Amino acid sequence: METPADRFMNELRNVIADAEDLLRATADQTGPRVQEVRARAEESLRAAKEHLQGAGKQLDSQVRENPWAAVGIAAGIGLLIGVLMARK
Repeated sequence: METPADRFMNELRNVIADAEDLLRATADQTGPRVQEVRARAEESLRAAKEHLQGAGKQLDSQVRENPWAAVGIAAGIGLLIGVLMARK
C-alpha cells in the first residue's frame, strides 16, 4: 500500500523529470531572458533533487533508529483511515 509520503515523493520525482524534459526540449531557445529562466530552473531542479535525496536518507535513518515507532505511526494512520472510511 502506498503511503501519502510515498505518493508525494513519486509526484515530486515526476515533476522533476517533467522539468528536465522541458529544459531539454527548450535547449535550442536563445536570448538573455530564456537563458536566465533556464539557469534558475536548473538551479531549482538541482536543489529539489538534493532535498529529495536528503529527505529519503533522513527518513530511512529515522525508521532504522525507531522501527517500532514507525510501525506504531503507520498502524495509527491506518486505524484513522479505517474509522473515517467506516463512517461513510
